[in-house]
Amino acid sequence: MQHITSRQNPIVARYRAARERKADTDPILLDGVHLVREALDANVPLRDVVVARDADRDEMRELLARLSHAHVELRTASPAVMSAISPVRSPSPVVALTDAPDLDGDAAVARLFERGTPLVVIGHGIQDPGNVGAIVRVAEAAGATGVVVGTASADPFGWKAVRASMGSVLRLPLAADTAAGLDAARRYGCRIIAMLPHEGKPIYEEDFRRPTAIVVGSEGAGLPAGLIDSADERATIPMQTPVESLNAAVTAAIVLYEARRQRI
Repeated sequence: MQHITSRQNPIVARYRAARERKADTDPILLDGVHLVREALDANVPLRDVVVARDADRDEMRELLARLSHAHVELRTASPAVMSAISPVRSPSPVVALTDAPDLDGDAAVARLFERGTPLVVIGHGIQDPGNVGAIVRVAEAAGATGVVVGTASADPFGWKAVRASMGSVLRLPLAADTAAGLDAARRYGCRIIAMLPHEGKPIYEEDFRRPTAIVVGSEGAGLPAGLIDSADERATIPMQTPVESLNAAVTAAIVLYEARRQRI
């Protein structure tokens, strides 16, 4: 088993590239025991794994055994190297890399609509990676069939979004382009509902039992006028004054669970 002690090691550079993810082809960084375990549970192929040399081996025994059984390339690293490759302030005892799936193209979009009665979230301009991850997490929890992360949104495979999703980005079908998601929603017979902070139909009066695409915009700018005009419906979550709006992840959570309530 290779032991890494230098921050100049090429493997360290690979993990740093994953931290930044400046290109779609850069790998996904999985930081911490939970995310590495989630990847194994989801049968996501891990490119390699680095474990802190001083990690508690009793705590890590089960995970190390699973990694060995999966024939994953395993390395150990010094505390200084772990600080360089783990993105959090207190470095995690284990980090891993996996390849990012392609979120563009017809095949990526189709996966969101091909199982069950489609219930898809389509984002637009959601720039906070924590909100992107939280939307994917609640979409999976509520039984949605997929998420279009959306044009001008944060990278769903950036480490902050991956952590916020608690691993949901590894399982739930995702696509990247708002316009492609809307086109696919129409092809699959979905009713497109644009979420507005005011002057929409109360969500409790909507019928979410039908194939549905829910469009959510950014916290500041909301949805563009053209996108709102192209929707079949405009819906609103009723709020007590003086509250003017909810953030994107909270909006998605409330409307998705209303859809789940109706569907069960």
